[in-house]
Amino acid sequence: MNATIITYLACICFLFLFGRIFIVPLKKILKLVLNSVLGGVVIFLINIVGNSFNFHIGLNIFTSILVGLLGLPGAVILIIIKLLIA
Repeated sequence: MNATIITYLACICFLFLFGRIFIVPLKKILKLVLNSVLGGVVIFLINIVGNSFNFHIGLNIFTSILVGLLGLPGAVILIIIKLLIA
């Protein structure tokens, strides 16, 4: 009976540690996805405002991840790149 209790406790500890190992990367991935979606919204708003100035930034996964990771400086970088290229 003691071996059974020890086995159950070892399994619970293993599941806890296994869960802790995989929950941290999952949180980071979810944060990246959320920031990328918010970056896409920022680019969409830039395109709405820039429509009156004939200014458009392409809305794709690369640009939304860039703005999602860097925030407002990422949006400024995209605007500067667009102005330099065009």
